[in-house]
Amino acid sequence: MKILFLGDIVGRAAREAVLEELPALRRDMNIDFVVVNGENAAGGFGITEAISNSLFDAGADVITLGNHAWDQRETLTHIDREPRLLRPANFPASTPGKGAGLFTTENGAQVLVVTVQGQVYMETLEDPFAAVERELAACPLGEATDAVIVEIHGEASSEKMAMGHFCDGRASLVVGTHTHVPTADVQVFDNGTAYQTDAGMCGDYDSVIGMEKEEPMRRFMTKMRSGPFKPAMGAVTLCGLVVETGPDGLAVSAKPFRSGGRLEQTV
Repeated sequence: MKILFLGDIVGRAAREAVLEELPALRRDMNIDFVVVNGENAAGGFGITEAISNSLFDAGADVITLGNHAWDQRETLTHIDREPRLLRPANFPASTPGKGAGLFTTENGAQVLVVTVQGQVYMETLEDPFAAVERELAACPLGEATDAVIVEIHGEASSEKMAMGHFCDGRASLVVGTHTHVPTADVQVFDNGTAYQTDAGMCGDYDSVIGMEKEEPMRRFMTKMRSGPFKPAMGAVTLCGLVVETGPDGLAVSAKPFRSGGRLEQTV
């Protein structure tokens, strides 16, 4: 199975680039399953039902969210009607939506997707390791599913790396999101789990993590706010990684993915 994971989509320019390029990427790269993080897709803050539907129509199989999951109020009701839209699994049990799901590819394979939010330097939620353990125990790789994708949406590289090793041999892929910068550590761990600390963002890298530069710089230098953050609208780089799994569901290869915009290209 060939899996494409795309990092946080930041704003309209990034969204339009994903919508334009994803159908051809699926076709030309023979991708079987696509996960995208969409929590910044609506003006940089949250996601709407219309945006979700457009991403699914373009070829996304699952959309994950993070700490901006509820920035668009309609998500509170939409997420209960759309099982392919996942919020972090370590939100309280009463939170709308789900943090994991079992999905079927076009060729009939089963894929478990789990997303959690980190605790270090983030809003305190339930233990992400316990949340992942519950999902892996309920749907073991090679028994109940053909592939397992675990996303950890967090600030700390140490916490993300710990999650990768925690899942090694039990997941096809563990990947981090949230920092909007792709890390240079795509690898396959000793027991067969592909890993990247952060997939990076789909957005304009002539920016401050996807936002127009002036306002974030002003806040850092003056400690004052003069307006809202606005997504940068320049040339977009799509960032993520491509993982190929073997018959046992573990990774046989993992490669970084960068296309378009300012960063060094991999395709």
